[in-house]
Amino acid sequence: PLLIASVLIIVYLILTKTSVAQYREQTEMICGLLTPATVCFAIPLHKQFTLLKRNAAAVLCGICCGILSCLVFTLACSALFSFTHAEYVTFLPKSITTAIGMEVSAEYGGIVPVTVASIFITGVLGNLLAEPLFKLLRIKDPIAKGVGLGTAAHALGTSKALELGETEGAMSSLSLVVAGVLTVCVAPLFVRLF
Repeated sequence: PLLIASVLIIVYLILTKTSVAQYREQTEMICGLLTPATVCFAIPLHKQFTLLKRNAAAVLCGICCGILSCLVFTLACSALFSFTHAEYVTFLPKSITTAIGMEVSAEYGGIVPVTVASIFITGVLGNLLAEPLFKLLRIKDPIAKGVGLGTAAHALGTSKALELGETEGAMSSLSLVVAGVLTVCVAPLFVRLF
């Protein structure tokens, strides 16, 4: 639904010759509902708090490994494809939520609209490929699924995790938040590497 809706909106904007600025202005009220909707991610986390406490070390380790692998992958691709510093910084926050990723990109001289597109594409791909990858890699643990989705595919991954189950959704919600905060803390180190 997310991919189809995105394509339909793009087609609508092209056919009606509506600018992105006009579209943003007309949908501002709906976008304002995103913050309360995001708070809803805390409900499954609250219900799974005991499970989280029992597995806190493994969850935190999984989130840290996920963040580092995303940042190292971006660094490696930037070197491989001879990105400029601005291009590298543009893709550095691709696996965190849009609001935080835009700020990280802008702070270090990235191209913010491209950052938004890369975050969106990362989330859509995570949402679409999660189940086939879990089957291929034989990942059955709901905690591992949730941590992977929240860390790598932010809010769109968390929506998929909520479809998979309450435990997956809770762990993904937590991972989404922690990954965003830790990425902001670690990003300055990676910015200097390229």
